[in-house]
Amino acid sequence: MKKIIFGLFLLSLVSFDYKEESKYKQSDRPNILLIVADDLGYTDLGCFGGDINTPNIDQLAKKGLLFNRFHTAPLCAPTRSMILSGNNNHVAGIGSMFPVDNTSRQGKPGYEHHLSDRIVTVAQLLKDGGYQTFMAGKWHVGSGSAYIPYAKGFEKSFALLDGAANHFGNNAIMENMPPQYCEDDKVVAFPEGRFSSDVYTGKMIDYIKNKQKDKPFFAYLTYTAPHWPLQVPDEYLNKYKDKYDMGYDSLRVLRFEHQKAIGVIPANSKLPPRLSSIKLWQQLTAEQKKIESRKMELYAAMVDNLDRQVGEMVQFLKDTKQLDNTLIVFMADNGAGAEDFYNHPGFGPFIRKHYDNSYDNMGKASSFVSYGPQWAQVGAAPFKLFKEFPTEGGINTPLIISGKYVKRTPGIENVFINVMDLAPTFLEIAHISYPEMYNNKKVMPILGQSFLSFIEGKSKTIHDANYVYGLEHYGGCLLIKGNWKITNTSDPFDETAFELYKIDEDWGETKDLSKSQPKKLIEMMNEWKIFKKKVGIIPLDKGERIHLDIIR
Repeated sequence: MKKIIFGLFLLSLVSFDYKEESKYKQSDRPNILLIVADDLGYTDLGCFGGDINTPNIDQLAKKGLLFNRFHTAPLCAPTRSMILSGNNNHVAGIGSMFPVDNTSRQGKPGYEHHLSDRIVTVAQLLKDGGYQTFMAGKWHVGSGSAYIPYAKGFEKSFALLDGAANHFGNNAIMENMPPQYCEDDKVVAFPEGRFSSDVYTGKMIDYIKNKQKDKPFFAYLTYTAPHWPLQVPDEYLNKYKDKYDMGYDSLRVLRFEHQKAIGVIPANSKLPPRLSSIKLWQQLTAEQKKIESRKMELYAAMVDNLDRQVGEMVQFLKDTKQLDNTLIVFMADNGAGAEDFYNHPGFGPFIRKHYDNSYDNMGKASSFVSYGPQWAQVGAAPFKLFKEFPTEGGINTPLIISGKYVKRTPGIENVFINVMDLAPTFLEIAHISYPEMYNNKKVMPILGQSFLSFIEGKSKTIHDANYVYGLEHYGGCLLIKGNWKITNTSDPFDETAFELYKIDEDWGETKDLSKSQPKKLIEMMNEWKIFKKKVGIIPLDKGERIHLDIIR
């Protein structure tokens, strides 16, 4: 295999006294397992009110904490940059995961399309501080030799460098795709015929089995399930057969009501209006209903299989007597995915030429099925819209924290928490401070805040009422302060088109208050101007259109 050549890396200047490392016992520096699901909907898991069989993830929630107001970015790559950096996606270099050629953003800081040198990854700091660091799964924050996991702090890694792939092999899903996988510093092929989630779980277990006994580990396990194409092992193909014949409109209501009943969302929540662009289920023909039901059957099977993988990881830790000393975090990277590249005007021709979506072939390695906005609206039932959009449907995602340090009474936590809070928490429990300088270069201060005292039961909140969480990605803008939120989904882009919502009372963002609360809008827009300058946002050029063609 082709070898990727790396330059020498300077000794990291982290705020960790290596002479003092021996004073920390293994029990004082726990293992950290971060599991990321790809495009998982807010209503899918059993513990979140869903109908898919997820007993292993549900058990983590039962013994730990389920957060119903966890905020990410609206797409895969910016979220992952924020996980690894504890910082905003622009500071981390992923201001856009889409090309910015021939725009005002081309060549500007924040739009590098890979992790920037303005941040240090949590993996690098943990590695420098005595942890063994492992990664298996989707990377999506840089594919050049200086930006792959091996170069960003992971001692062992098997990574999908791009955003999506065939789940069973190396068949391309887009034209002119470069090599997609690397293992450590080598370009490799995916093992043909094996299922992606099985491969990632197996790699991670092997890495931990062979680790040094006297060192704790940080494991970053980033599945590509249930991201399209919806493909599953043969034994899962018919596991959910006929389960979704009631259709997406009915399932959306059922899941929404169940979430209210079990307390995942407030009991007085109102179901947001369905998208008028989506045909009513009752208007579909019998053949259309058959195909639509099959899409959801396959999606559910992928989530079911994902749960099995989580169960295998937890059982391995238990069998090797490492579970009690491991903090486990399970999360989704963004809202439910509505894209349908099979029918996309740009990507579709190549996919249709190389994949077969006939009914009997759906779900197999030679098919390319997505479930589209009609089912994504089910996955985001309490919210407006879904993946790609800065509405709650795109950014409010499942988070479960269990294991070591979780001393708070298990249950549902209705507190604001965001993806940048992960890195500082991991550093705090490892007794490592984020540096001001790294490799003789100044780095930006971390923006997240540790939630360790919260999960230990020592504090009632994670962020105070004045904390500002802002985000922009390819024209989708949001800013949250306390219980107020402004968001902009204009297309073509118009920076004056922000809407205002009180999200503690209106989870579905159904009532725009920008006209009735002009003073609050001005206050929030002033915060936006400060935030935009602070992190280096360059808005889309006026009239520039959003990248993906998604029905909304």
